[in-house]
Amino acid sequence: MKAGRKLRTRFNAEVVRHGLTYPRARVLAVLAERQPLRQTELAGDLELEGPTVVRLLDGMETLGLIVRRAVPGDRRAKHVELTDHGSRQAEVVAAISARLRDTILSTCEAADVGTALTVLRSIASVLDAPAEGNGA
Repeated sequence: MKAGRKLRTRFNAEVVRHGLTYPRARVLAVLAERQPLRQTELAGDLELEGPTVVRLLDGMETLGLIVRRAVPGDRRAKHVELTDHGSRQAEVVAAISARLRDTILSTCEAADVGTALTVLRSIASVLDAPAEGNGA
């Protein structure tokens, strides 16, 4: 967990230089991978509550990073998409991520990285599964 906190701190320090925050950078990264997304899908991907995502998107829309459009056939739902400015910022976020990854992993053997990724994927799989005894 300590490594995760340190990585987040380092990543945040980098994105702040580009006028972003860690939460905004996460939104940009998710939307760069697949869009448009319904706000509810985005909230699920980010593992955030709906109202938190709404506030986050309000600020990003004001900055011209995203637009929200009505979903045909569903008056209440909104699709979220990157603007051109948002796409450029998403590229910056991707470059920062790649640079940090390369720096961090530069001292590790490829086989060790592969083993670590296998373990992390296994942990994520267990955490994604429904908890025993919760009726799910």
